[in-house]
Amino acid sequence: MVDRIREKDKKIRRHSASVLFVHWAVAISTILLIFSGIGQMPVYRRYMIYKIPGLGWSADFAATLYLHYVAAAVLMFAVAYHIVFHVLRREYGILPRRGDLKESYMIIRAMFTGGKEPPSDKFLAEQRLAYAYIGFWLLVIIITGIVKVLKNLPGISLPGNTMIWMSDIHTLATFMLIFGILAHLAAFLFKANRPLLRGMFTGKVDLEYVKHRHPLWYDRLVKKRAQSPGSRERAANLPQDMTV
Repeated sequence: MVDRIREKDKKIRRHSASVLFVHWAVAISTILLIFSGIGQMPVYRRYMIYKIPGLGWSADFAATLYLHYVAAAVLMFAVAYHIVFHVLRREYGILPRRGDLKESYMIIRAMFTGGKEPPSDKFLAEQRLAYAYIGFWLLVIIITGIVKVLKNLPGISLPGNTMIWMSDIHTLATFMLIFGILAHLAAFLFKANRPLLRGMFTGKVDLEYVKHRHPLWYDRLVKKRAQSPGSRERAANLPQDMTV
């Protein structure tokens, strides 16, 4: 069960096993796609990358093509699973909201100046925007990649101009995605964001961190807990500031 206060270790369960699976499946498959996609060009041989120990295969077109297809299959499965899982559960908290641009600016300014951030829900405004940005370009890569594969199948013929456009958009989406990934990782240069990084490995975040930075989410968790069966017995064991 996610979104649950754990009194024993002073943590809050933030991500389920499904969320962690999707995150790392997408992350790893995307990295492999970028690496193998660049390998489809003679880059690794031209710049002697293939001579690095363990990367001798990177200059083999067939090897990088096979890796590209396998990584693409993993990515498409993870994305499809993610969409179906959250639609069925009606979980849309990560989707962008009105005012996220302004709120993101206020959060980033506060991290630079040491000022006070606006109260946040389970996901920061900048996280919702990053999700939309990366998700959009991943979908573009998947769609254009499917078209590029279809044109190699027997009996399918696509206009040359269409394939040029598909290839160019595929390449553009790749570079836009790389930019988004670098920006996403750069966010962890700020100390305030680092507890979230640990949460992507364990699924849990510190209770005190949530109370300080995600008060809207914390208040909702406490209210939900108070309304659940047996809440009186559990509330008696909570610290005073965790009861309602």
